[in-house]
Amino acid sequence: MPTRARDRLVETAGELFYSEGVRAVGIERLLAVSGVGRASFYRHFASKDDLVVATLRDYGERWCRRLEQQVAVRGGGPLAVFDALADSFEQPAFRGCASINAMVEAADRDSAAHRVAAEHKRAVTDYIDGLLERAGYEQHGELAEQFMILVDGAIITAVRERGGESARRAKAVASVLLG
Repeated sequence: MPTRARDRLVETAGELFYSEGVRAVGIERLLAVSGVGRASFYRHFASKDDLVVATLRDYGERWCRRLEQQVAVRGGGPLAVFDALADSFEQPAFRGCASINAMVEAADRDSAAHRVAAEHKRAVTDYIDGLLERAGYEQHGELAEQFMILVDGAIITAVRERGGESARRAKAVASVLLG
């Protein structure tokens, strides 16, 4: 069972890594902001890399739950994914996708952080695949992969442009894919 110190470390690291980058945030800063002592840190995590992995897992789970909720509120159709993204892109604290950001920083595809980030992307693709299958699209697997290119492209574009317009443009492309 996770302890409160572990939860504080994961929560603090998630916020700092997302806003500033994994490499930019050192252990000393994490300890100071979280209020967790060094011994407690090492009781829960063997290294900063282990904390990065835990943070990415936590992010992925929360992100997927939020996406599922937002899509359900919008009727549960596959195109609702882009409406949910547009809303999140318009939030002042939006800085892209923590998984994409981590993959860029941990360019080694064999690193644990890169693998966990890629697992998150696979989970999102599988979720979209399920939406497309339930909506009756025969080529749902291929469409889901195409949707993910649009999702990731919209995320990166939103970082550059700020706002939800990239998700709305991606939705227009996705609607063409659906016929």
